[in-house]
Amino acid sequence: MDRLVAIMARLRDPVHGCSWDVAQTWATIAPYTIEEAYEVADAIARDDAADLKDELGDLLLQVVFHSRIAEDAGTFTLDDVAAAVSDKMERRHPHIFGDADATPGWEAIKAAEREGQSDTSALAGVAVALPALMRAVKLQNRAARVGFDWPDGDGALAKVHEEIAEVATATGDAVEEEIGDLLFAVVNWARHLGIDPEAALRRGNAKFERRFRGMEGIAGDAFAALPLADKEALWQRVKHG
Repeated sequence: MDRLVAIMARLRDPVHGCSWDVAQTWATIAPYTIEEAYEVADAIARDDAADLKDELGDLLLQVVFHSRIAEDAGTFTLDDVAAAVSDKMERRHPHIFGDADATPGWEAIKAAEREGQSDTSALAGVAVALPALMRAVKLQNRAARVGFDWPDGDGALAKVHEEIAEVATATGDAVEEEIGDLLFAVVNWARHLGIDPEAALRRGNAKFERRFRGMEGIAGDAFAALPLADKEALWQRVKHG
């Protein structure tokens, strides 16, 4: 870890460092941080331990990079980051690291952390930059923890049907809004079924890509010019083959 910190310090050296690394800011590095997190998730999905090791290293580099930018600005250091998350982990597990006989419960812990903050909503702290499906799940889980939720999946499914009907009758700019409501309702239904919608859609994407490539493999260069009926026949062949 000390070696990695020293490497980043050298790269950020304004005289002897790398001009690209020196020019970076939190904002310019943020997209790479998000990309590396997804690559970690991809390695896990593929059950590739060797690749996971490499991707975790790339993600760790992002933490070191952001922390070095902060240290250069006199804001905080990597040690401060580690100390803050250590404090948080101990605070959130008083029954493990403290004197409590049992956990006071996640909502009680979060409520205590929100004390003194300007935003005391149960939805506070759900990052706007999260992927939309993931953020929808987090918002719904937060609302559910304070009792705003369907008692079972039937209510969530009924809401999906309601939103489909509203999309079908919407016009103009309202269509986009109603599609958003429908997607939000589908996420809620998936949550009640115990399904991660992000993972489900990822698998759906992979299935579509596999089948589409299968059609292309059968038809070759002629695929694009085929009538839609022929393409549908190829789709069914690949789907059931």
